[in-house]
Amino acid sequence: MTRSRLRTLLLATAGLTYVLLLIGIYTAASGAGLTCEGRWPLCDGAVFGLFPANWPSFIEWFHRLIAMIAGFVVIGATYGAWRWQDDRRIRLGMTLALALYPLQALLGAGTVLDYSLLYLTAHFLTALVIFGSIVAATLWYLPELATLSRIRYTLLAVVGLFPVLVALSPGTLVAHTAAVQAVYYAIGLAMFALLLAVAVWSGLLESAADRLSRVRLLAGVGAVVLAAQLLLGRYVYTDLIQLLDATAMTAAFLIAAAAAWLTYRIEPPAASPQAQ
Repeated sequence: MTRSRLRTLLLATAGLTYVLLLIGIYTAASGAGLTCEGRWPLCDGAVFGLFPANWPSFIEWFHRLIAMIAGFVVIGATYGAWRWQDDRRIRLGMTLALALYPLQALLGAGTVLDYSLLYLTAHFLTALVIFGSIVAATLWYLPELATLSRIRYTLLAVVGLFPVLVALSPGTLVAHTAAVQAVYYAIGLAMFALLLAVAVWSGLLESAADRLSRVRLLAGVGAVVLAAQLLLGRYVYTDLIQLLDATAMTAAFLIAAAAAWLTYRIEPPAASPQAQ
């Protein structure tokens, strides 16, 4: 396998995992996750319940189908990472994602058979860890993307997306329908991935530029806080949870803004063309 093919496979794995997360969120938000007559891994349609019988059960069935396809893609990308490159971080990142995938499937079954807060929370958090591990591994495989200017623009993009995330938040300006939730999490997960990118890129360049270690720390903490906010956003049923959700979002915004401000106080290292 050539470097370009492994690059394509890793990017495809990250993209497919992102899409799978959004399909899962839409499935849960639309109530389709409780269709298929509560059966897992079967459904409620033809051929002994293998296929869906109606549109809601098709959504749940399609989610399971994409999850199965994504699982095979993760296996292929992990094999490629161990077979054709030597970076330990990439290998461990993909191995973590692969190791968690069977657990994620079992947690998905739990959300169907026992629709409880415990299963829903564990299912979402495990999905975030899998997604984050794959994104980090892909970025480590592409160190040429790490530049100081790209770090700056990425942080500015994250800061600029916060007003959109606020507008789409539960109980703010629009009804939190299944479609709105899908868009809300599409933006939030993209911001999460961008903060991870800043953390990875800052780590790759921190030996050549002062203060990038602080940017790396801020981006990492910001990604964790944003992940917590996205989790809270799924359970805004009380005033307390809505307050915690707003607090987490404000904290993530301030952290990202501080990191962006800090990048403008960093002098690009003359010896490193990557940081120009």
